[in-house]
Amino acid sequence: MNTKSSTLRSASRLALLIALLLIALLPTACAVKPGIVFPALANPLVWPPAPDAPRISYVGQLKTSSDLKPGLSGIDALGQAILGKKDAHSMLTPMAVCTDNADRLFVADSNAQLVHVFNLAGRQYATWQPGKGQPAFSQPVGIAWDAARSRLLVSDSVAAALYTFNSAGQFQGRIGEGTLQRPVGIAMEPGAAGRIFVADAGLHQVLIFSADGKLDALLGSRGAGPGQFNYPTYLAFDPAGTLYVSDSLNFRIQAFDRNLKPTLQFGKKGDMPGYFAQPKGIATDSEGHVYVIDSQFENVQLFDAQGRVLMDFGEEGGKPGQFWLPTAMCIDSHDRIWVADSYNRRVQVFDYKKQPADAQTAEAQP
Repeated sequence: MNTKSSTLRSASRLALLIALLLIALLPTACAVKPGIVFPALANPLVWPPAPDAPRISYVGQLKTSSDLKPGLSGIDALGQAILGKKDAHSMLTPMAVCTDNADRLFVADSNAQLVHVFNLAGRQYATWQPGKGQPAFSQPVGIAWDAARSRLLVSDSVAAALYTFNSAGQFQGRIGEGTLQRPVGIAMEPGAAGRIFVADAGLHQVLIFSADGKLDALLGSRGAGPGQFNYPTYLAFDPAGTLYVSDSLNFRIQAFDRNLKPTLQFGKKGDMPGYFAQPKGIATDSEGHVYVIDSQFENVQLFDAQGRVLMDFGEEGGKPGQFWLPTAMCIDSHDRIWVADSYNRRVQVFDYKKQPADAQTAEAQP
């Protein structure tokens, strides 16, 4: 009897030790490594198609927080296996995008009334919005990163103000209250001064604020002449400091020099290349090319610095490289093109492929 009891006790201890060992090892065995955020396509999607040299290539999309493909610790993986996956955070109506030219992509979501923050390097996701007791978002539609001050600016067309957040996502206050009427796009002026340029569709002007939020200047008035606007929406600076404004209901793009004098306009209403139906988002790459979203054509047109149309990419639809009411865009320091594809509830990203110097010279010939 004593021998049996001793044997049972030994077996119980062994079983307990095995169980404890399994508990200790299981989390490590269940750990999931991070995936590739934008995996290479088996059949690359490029524009223009062969036999022409590709200039734009499709990279991928972000639609939910799970698209970051984060790794999982063993404990988290085990928890998901038992309890199921947590719901991913999805976009509702992404209206504008910007990056901090490091790791993060910021997306202004008008219907969700928040900013999505995708940390591409850390595979982390967050949402930013004013905290309890602070003025909430109504309809965020524009966004810009102020690199000189490490802060995020978000325009709210209904609240008629710019919301500011520090680099950690803490709400800092509002700019332009009582001055702005229907702010849309935002652009930061290059240089140390870092003035804030805001396209106001209600005032038919571009309002210029100092870095500390004081109104510094007004650009334009309602009309169709040079330097006038009819519902301006988005705007951007090129590397040389030229300001481009999407003058939406004048169906054109206007350019202004550093002294805010109109220097160029291109585009008119129509359905041919170089014409517009609903120009909105605008951005420039490192070589000074100008990219313009047309929400009605569901595409992006590419122009040179003289306003000559070079090519376009995109079409209506929900597949890669297709759009459904795209609104705004940005181009980061790596010449990646981020497009807010609003009704497809996603952000698509493309790559600009630089050409050899001789090809660029040939392109510039009339």
